Amino acid sequence: MTSRLNPYLSFDGDARQALEFYKDVFGGTLTVNTFGEFGHPDAAQADKIMHGMLETPAGFTLMGADTPPEMQRTAGNNYSVSISGDDESELRGYWEKLSADASVSVPLEKQMWGDVFGMCTDRFGVPWMVNITQPQG
Repeated sequence: MTSRLNPYLSFDGDARQALEFYKDVFGGTLTVNTFGEFGHPDAAQADKIMHGMLETPAGFTLMGADTPPEMQRTAGNNYSVSISGDDESELRGYWEKLSADASVSVPLEKQMWGDVFGMCTDRFGVPWMVNITQPQG
């Protein structure tokens, strides 16, 4: 798998509807995972989207999720740039450079879904997400 760069949008409880709308617009395959599927303890969040991904026939990738209640979402900060793939050394190199002099909100480490993931806002105010896919097995 090659690394990919794509927008990651944050929603206020309507991620499923938004991602289904974008699927109607662009076509393609939509996959979604809920907070409940990953054992989030808040029952009110169980059906909210923890991660959604639309891959279109034109080669577009659009990702999105509902903003969890412990995070703040305001218009204008409801996006991130996501870099994902399975080339660990390449992606760790991007992380090291992006997170230098940055505000790190999630350290780059193994997460509950099995991948290595981190979030930071770089020194220019751009929010980044790095996800390193781990081998299944």
